[in-house]
Amino acid sequence: MTAGLRITTADALTDDDRARVAEIEAAAVDVDGVAPLDDQVRLDVAHRGEPAVQHLLARLPDATVAGYAHLRRTEDGPVSAHLVIDPAHRRHGIATALVRRMIAESGAAGLRVWAHGDEAAAGLLSGRLGFRRVRDLWQMRRALDAPLTPPTYPADVIVRTFEVGRDEAAWVDVNAAAFASHPEQGRLTADDLHQRIGQPWFDPLGLFLAERDGTLLGYHWTKVHLPGEKAAHAMGEVYAVGVSPDAQGLGLGKALTATGLLHLRARGLTEVLLYVEADNGPAVAVYEKLGFTPYAVDVMYEYP
Repeated sequence: MTAGLRITTADALTDDDRARVAEIEAAAVDVDGVAPLDDQVRLDVAHRGEPAVQHLLARLPDATVAGYAHLRRTEDGPVSAHLVIDPAHRRHGIATALVRRMIAESGAAGLRVWAHGDEAAAGLLSGRLGFRRVRDLWQMRRALDAPLTPPTYPADVIVRTFEVGRDEAAWVDVNAAAFASHPEQGRLTADDLHQRIGQPWFDPLGLFLAERDGTLLGYHWTKVHLPGEKAAHAMGEVYAVGVSPDAQGLGLGKALTATGLLHLRARGLTEVLLYVEADNGPAVAVYEKLGFTPYAVDVMYEYP
């Protein structure tokens, strides 16, 4: 254990601490080849005073931040967490100290920690500290220069792109219904959507809506990663595909996915990724038929 290590907590980070967390994540990506934090964590780092969020900072005796943990509380489930340690300060007990503090802060609610890339922190979480593996999230990829079957839609369904200021409420409703059992995606609120709309990567022309008589039935939200974020080259992402339960059986999920893939190809991208629950057999089957294959896995560990 690093002598003199202090772990501080905050509801919001200072500008200096936000910059330091970004430095630590970038260093971890360089060493590990995988990002230890996700989009929601980065949004919470950037925005001040989110009530459900707690930030933990591991500080060396000289006050240098050597590790960061993010806790997000839910109304009816365990606390969800992420953890990253500066590679220059690993193997000194900082991760163990942070995880123990995360367990204490979570209390009776329980704690679930994401380990991106599977191997990252797996031994720490599933071995010495008594966590168990409870969830696998696959990353799947495919080349965009491979053949793509054009999408087909029912005759009374139209597809258009998202309009900011018009479509937010309908999107939130359909997303909540489509992902009612999903612990993260289904909980997105109008505020969460507006945070994402405000990000530099957001492009309304890459968010496709399927409608019938003005009623939103489903959507495909695409995203573009800059070179260095997911690979040396720019990459597309099937960020989210959601279909209303009332529109199941129309083939909209497959059609909307194909529409987004053709859009990403037209932007000059050569590769696309997506994330899917490993145990979601129907979704995995759809993506395999569209040419996606497993590439990596993120693992969630739970403290009993």
